Amino acid sequence: MVKAQTQNYTSLPHIMVVDDDKRIRELVSRYLTDHGFMVITADNGQQALNHLKAFEVDALVVDIMMPKMNGLELTQTLRQNNQDTPILLLTALGEVDDRVKGFESGADDYLTKPFEPKELVLRLESILKRTKKTPENNNFFQIGKWHFDTRHEELTYNDEILSLTSVEANLLRALCQSAGEVVSREDLAQRCDLNAGERTIDVQVTRLRRKIEENTKTPRYLQTIRGKGYILRAERA
Repeated sequence: MVKAQTQNYTSLPHIMVVDDDKRIRELVSRYLTDHGFMVITADNGQQALNHLKAFEVDALVVDIMMPKMNGLELTQTLRQNNQDTPILLLTALGEVDDRVKGFESGADDYLTKPFEPKELVLRLESILKRTKKTPENNNFFQIGKWHFDTRHEELTYNDEILSLTSVEANLLRALCQSAGEVVSREDLAQRCDLNAGERTIDVQVTRLRRKIEENTKTPRYLQTIRGKGYILRAERA
């Protein structure tokens, strides 16, 4: 099913399901359609990239174990091209290291197979809720040379624009809300609705530092407070 063709469907969230298993692809698509989503499907990563040239989606549900281009490779390709569409990975792998690899590639969430379809819906609703653009009168923040625009989830400096993934944007927004204060990893995970351990927060902080710090080994703005958490040196712009 392609993107909405009539006005009745334009307000529905648009989801791309990417899975080489036809049975799972069809079951997930049917369930999501029955629960208020518009769905487009792809049976491999390359086909997903081709679809994204023609269609805009609000989120992707991507299987990790696919031939040719697996889910991690697809996620990395999208992030390298500054596409920050939320991505939920489906994986039969349950080890912590495998989940961390998913977040390191730029994914927003993961779900381990087998899963309950209702949980998939709840995870997608949570992702879409936290990635919804904020009202125009909400805040701009100055972080060193960078301006952080909470509306467009972008870091800007002069004519340079740096896009953030939804997880990075939510983490930076949470830190900005407590600028100058120490925020624990547990608190950050809760604010960002990340059902993950402390290591996942550390991974995302490392990704953010690469974008805002000139020297990640001696960060000036996003600093670690040993045994307590993180503090962001930022001001309202």
